[in-house]
Amino acid sequence: MKDSPGSLGSLRQSNRLRILDVLRRDGAASRAGLVRDTGLSRTTVSKLVAELQAEGLVVEREAEDGAASGAVGRPPVALTLNPSAGSVVGIDFGHDLVRVAVADLSGTVVGEDRRDVDVDADAEQAIDLAAAMVDELLARLRRAPAQTVGVGVAVSAPILRDTQTTSILPGWGAFASGGELERRLGRPVVMGNDANLGALAEVRDGAGRGARNVVYVMLSGGIGAGLILDGQLFFGHSGLTGELGHVVADPDGRVCRCGNRGCLETIASAAAILDALRPLHGDDVTLQDAIALAHAGDAGANRLFADAGRTVGQAVGAICNIVNPERVIVGGEMSVVGDVLVDAVADGIARSTIPAIAGDAHVVRGSLGERAEVLGAIGLVLAETDVDAIAAMAT
Repeated sequence: MKDSPGSLGSLRQSNRLRILDVLRRDGAASRAGLVRDTGLSRTTVSKLVAELQAEGLVVEREAEDGAASGAVGRPPVALTLNPSAGSVVGIDFGHDLVRVAVADLSGTVVGEDRRDVDVDADAEQAIDLAAAMVDELLARLRRAPAQTVGVGVAVSAPILRDTQTTSILPGWGAFASGGELERRLGRPVVMGNDANLGALAEVRDGAGRGARNVVYVMLSGGIGAGLILDGQLFFGHSGLTGELGHVVADPDGRVCRCGNRGCLETIASAAAILDALRPLHGDDVTLQDAIALAHAGDAGANRLFADAGRTVGQAVGAICNIVNPERVIVGGEMSVVGDVLVDAVADGIARSTIPAIAGDAHVVRGSLGERAEVLGAIGLVLAETDVDAIAAMAT
């Protein structure tokens, strides 16, 4: 018989979920920390933790730095979700690739795969491939699909939060890939824009670790941004935040795919840089070629990347004036150019913000590279999965 609302059994389950929620959110906590963060008594926390340990959902590990707690002698014991109690899947649909990763409940990646495919041109082929890759990777890792708490998906397009759909990618139309993947994989799917998820990943695991107010700038085939405000990924009213590439920089410029003229993407994206390089280096020049030219000291390539970074930085400066971030992270494929690009973004920000805000906004290069989006997809699942789903792993 199910517990009725307000019954002792229902209260016990609610308290268990409060403990699991803290461990999911913070990664690890001591028993004293659980008492503080849940508001439960020490006796209740001790009893429920013992139950969760017996069920295999929670495990103990020694704190990495016992000195940090001020304790003398044996390091304090930290509690974490049992990494082996379940899996999280992340999928990144790039423009020309599908990347899949499997992580444990601590967010540690235990397996990863990548395949090249024209994602933009054929949604069904890309989703077929992604579903097959997930099945293959879970089988190789000997992880049961039923023990997957959720699947996170990163796509290079705006995502409407309520409907989980996009209509921007060429060839995708209004195809609801989240729903289709849920049907194929039989697990809950949550989707996110790649720049938003790149921001989430860099703050959780990369160059933004420890920061609570961050602007993440993704410079690739397109241009996007992700906002972390007061430690939380900011989605806006419909989920359509971060469309930095469609800020108008030249009202008389080229027509953009969005229908406006002179958007940043027409001026400062990888595609715009390659268009400018082709008369000098041939029609087959790639972004990797352009980056190699810049690293080799080619004056033209360096000038193009610097001009692009400065133009983007001026647009980012307007965001900085509004949200006052402590860090601006430059990520995406173009970020590997290095200082010539990152310094130019910083210069552009300095030119378009008040000095105090420019001084707060420390501009750095992202540290996760091309894996940021798939790691962000995993982070999105861990952040948004209802703790009931995690608790269900023990049943």
